[in-house]
Amino acid sequence: MMPSSTSRPAPAATVEAVHRIGDAAPHSAFTDLVRYRDAWFCAYREARTHMSEDGAIRVLTSPDGRDWTSAALLTREATDLRDPKFVPRPDGRLQMLAAAATGEATKAFQTVTWVSEDGHRWGEPTPVGEPGIWVWQAGWQGGAMYGVGYATREPKFVRLYRSGDGVDLQPVVPTLFMGGYPNESGLVFEPDGTAICLLRRDRETATAQLGKAKPPYRDWEWTDLGVQVGGPALLRLPDGRLIAGVRLLDGGARTAICAVDPDRGELTELVALPSGGDCSYPGLDWHEGVLRVSYYSSHEEKTCVYLAEVALDPID
Repeated sequence: MMPSSTSRPAPAATVEAVHRIGDAAPHSAFTDLVRYRDAWFCAYREARTHMSEDGAIRVLTSPDGRDWTSAALLTREATDLRDPKFVPRPDGRLQMLAAAATGEATKAFQTVTWVSEDGHRWGEPTPVGEPGIWVWQAGWQGGAMYGVGYATREPKFVRLYRSGDGVDLQPVVPTLFMGGYPNESGLVFEPDGTAICLLRRDRETATAQLGKAKPPYRDWEWTDLGVQVGGPALLRLPDGRLIAGVRLLDGGARTAICAVDPDRGELTELVALPSGGDCSYPGLDWHEGVLRVSYYSSHEEKTCVYLAEVALDPID
């Protein structure tokens, strides 16, 4: 891991508490976290194994981040539902994206979405985007929703989508990045509209990329971060600092909270959460000075979902 030498000070981080919140299934994984209507919602996949065909999406809710109850279980016949991602909408509703994988020997992927009025009732999913391109994380900016999708078949690339209603996703940058099998991404927007993308890669050097672009997001600058990451999530703190949740592999697989400096193109590990083996895919939320992180890990007797509370020192 490269040392910290950022222009935005990297905060000291301390893990204050960790609670296991999801362990009913043999394999509980691939999380996201959001605060919505004065409560937290955590979504993740329940299944037999990491790649089994019985994936369902469990949605939990909690008023305090400690006591969690089931809000919904989303299933689809003969379909593996994977990697749910929340998208708070400007109209006050809560949207969720996921992948619907079908087929046994060779899986076919289609991004699907749900929109809920309360986080409990989700209805049936709607296919969005293009078959074979998995739209990962998305966010709203300037009256439109943007999301980065990656090709699940050859050739491997990522594509930027835009939608005025969050459902009709149309490509605006057909080839956002190629090389090294780019795939999962974290995406945030700065107050001036600048988009920042943390992009995983899995071939060749397999080092993550950090991309920046100003509206209308046609021209991107990319910086090689020199480190391999998995399951990236990005969050902008109220003070302007960028925090990432990722899986790091150097020195052993772990779920880590990192500082991101988009000006220097640097990723600095702040703290590792209790984790190991099959792990990571965090969701990030900041509320009343506490960073809450949902993630999964197999460091205990089976693969479970956890909620960590992390304290970050303020900027001096």
